[in-house]
Amino acid sequence: MKKVLITGMNSYVGNSLEAWLTQYPEDYEVDKISVRDDKWKEHDFSEYDSIIHVAGIAHVSRNPKMEELYYKVNRDLTIEIAKKAKQENVPQFIFLSSIIVYGESIKNNGMITRDTVPEPSNFYGRSKLEAEKGLEVLQDSQFQVAIIRPPMIYGKGSKGNYPKLAKLARTSPIFPNIENQRSMLHIDNLSEFIRLLISNNDRGLFFPQNKEYVQTSKLVEQIAKVHGKKVYLTKIANPLINIFKNKQGMINKLFGNLIYEQSISIYIDDYQINNFKKTIECTEINSRND
Repeated sequence: MKKVLITGMNSYVGNSLEAWLTQYPEDYEVDKISVRDDKWKEHDFSEYDSIIHVAGIAHVSRNPKMEELYYKVNRDLTIEIAKKAKQENVPQFIFLSSIIVYGESIKNNGMITRDTVPEPSNFYGRSKLEAEKGLEVLQDSQFQVAIIRPPMIYGKGSKGNYPKLAKLARTSPIFPNIENQRSMLHIDNLSEFIRLLISNNDRGLFFPQNKEYVQTSKLVEQIAKVHGKKVYLTKIANPLINIFKNKQGMINKLFGNLIYEQSISIYIDDYQINNFKKTIECTEINSRND
């Protein structure tokens, strides 16, 4: 029996992981804790085998007034919690970082390998990367640190760019047909990956992703199909999109390439529960049409 503590009471990843682990009641006991105030400092960490730190500011902001808060929450709080975990002899600390540490990553046609050097393009990415560096110096033979850099996470109830695309797929009759590739990670595949890290008491830097790369236009087409709708894919706007694809942030997020080399995402155990088509069905069936 592994006893697990998840930081972040309202985290999408944290809540999903808790639900996933409860499928194995004989193997895992799960607690969650809020870190919004200082009450977490009074919590006894010594009873846990693993702490999964998912709490943090997840959205990208370009407001310079927010920069200090990003570093305070994503970097300083992460390191402070990890220090307490180490001091109280927790064997493993798992940190949810992000592919955002690589910035827009238009080099090498958007392909990220194990040797790609992170180049954050905003203080969200820098705060995550600095948290990683702070955790690495804490690691030793008695304190295993696992850092996960997932690509875009999606699933039922997810936030960010996916629900925006899903709404567009349900309402728009046309969508640009641009050839691109994106790494994505369904929440069930991520939850299973974290479960395996816990079971193996593993350490290191990890890059989980779905087995398939995704073309944005095909993603929109598949979402529409699940809802019984048809989206007409057109290349009429491609010349204009290609001009701005690597220059404008939102256009690049939609139609640029950003992928992990498949080999760096292989783990000793199989965590990819569902293929792309199945994950879209799981995400969209019975979803709200708003």
